[in-house]
Amino acid sequence: MMRLSRYLARSGAASRRAAERLIDEGRVSVNEEVVRQQGVKVDPLHDEVRLDGQLLKLPAEQMTLMLHKPAGYVTTMDDPQGRPTVAELVPLDAYPSLFPIGRLDRDTTGLLLFTTDGDLGNALAHPSHAVDKHYRARIDAPLGSRALDRLRRGVDLDGRMTAPARVQMVERGAHPVYAITIHEGRNRQVRRMFETVGASVIELHRAQIGPLSLGDVPCGCWRELTSAEVDALVGR
Repeated sequence: MMRLSRYLARSGAASRRAAERLIDEGRVSVNEEVVRQQGVKVDPLHDEVRLDGQLLKLPAEQMTLMLHKPAGYVTTMDDPQGRPTVAELVPLDAYPSLFPIGRLDRDTTGLLLFTTDGDLGNALAHPSHAVDKHYRARIDAPLGSRALDRLRRGVDLDGRMTAPARVQMVERGAHPVYAITIHEGRNRQVRRMFETVGASVIELHRAQIGPLSLGDVPCGCWRELTSAEVDALVGR
């Protein structure tokens, strides 16, 4: 969903400020009903928006990008509780149909994908598309060999076993860092896997999805994926 004024601007009908004036003047209709109220939201995929009776369409150009998500942002495009969201960090003015593929919890940092391509989003989110997701987790204490073996074999979350994970220590210390690779996407999965073996995650960062890594993308910034990178993600 997006604001009607944003839809008008994205369609090329007017600037955002001019679009608000068009709405005030009663020149805009949604599904054959004139809209004069500011803040109305429309569904770009299903609603029919007209200006002076002329049907408006959004550009067909697709965009897929990677965001280096900071901590403190929830993975949603609109939060009723008013918390900071990842929507604030991506170019919605230019690509209002962007949506995240998967999610990272509020305190987790790292690579998060966005696209305007619904088919691509569905393909990557489908359980049959088992793309590896690589994380680095700083935990409260070193793991023993038994705990590591459990993670590598899979643990029980909500009555269902996780797939085997690749886990190894990459930084020693009182609060060591473990590299862990999974290909599922259950809610808070990595944190809950460590909790199952008696460890608490202090920091969690997703460094890579399939063949894609953040590289030098600064925290809080994004970059567009190339067509070759998109093809590599879906195995084309």
